[in-house]
Amino acid sequence: MSHDHEHPHYKDVPPAGPVDWREHGVKVIKGDQLDSNTAQTPGMNRAAAINAARVGAQKIWAGTVTIHPNAKTGAHHHGALESVIYVVRGQARMRWGEHLEFTAEAGPGDFIFVPPYVPHQEINASTDDPLECVLVRSDNEAVVVNLNIDAVEAPETVFWVDPIHKHPHDH
Repeated sequence: MSHDHEHPHYKDVPPAGPVDWREHGVKVIKGDQLDSNTAQTPGMNRAAAINAARVGAQKIWAGTVTIHPNAKTGAHHHGALESVIYVVRGQARMRWGEHLEFTAEAGPGDFIFVPPYVPHQEINASTDDPLECVLVRSDNEAVVVNLNIDAVEAPETVFWVDPIHKHPHDH
């Protein structure tokens, strides 16, 4: 991982001297300029807006995800990371627990909070319409631990697969 980018790394201490805030201040990332730095794979499309490479974010990651109709992830957790999902359009179904025995749905305008280490699965509850979300993580590192869980519900044929959420059979 090369650190040849220009922004300063403040971590938890304020800058020691004068800072060029024009260069190192607030950044706006337009919706049509997101970084889809991944091959688009069956079931979903993901694009990064806020990460270390783009804007020098050290403690947070944000981007968009579109989950195709009827698609779902395999069971997984994100280690120590906290995640927030904001539903822009569509219907999300979340399943979680040791056997994915708990379920809840969220629609446009709803927020979903996923605490650290919670075994979970994201599902597009619609068979017809895509599910569009904004995803925010508490660290710029992507952490995913895939789990072998015999789910209460039979898996669909299409899985939500991307560099973060691998296909359940690709351990």
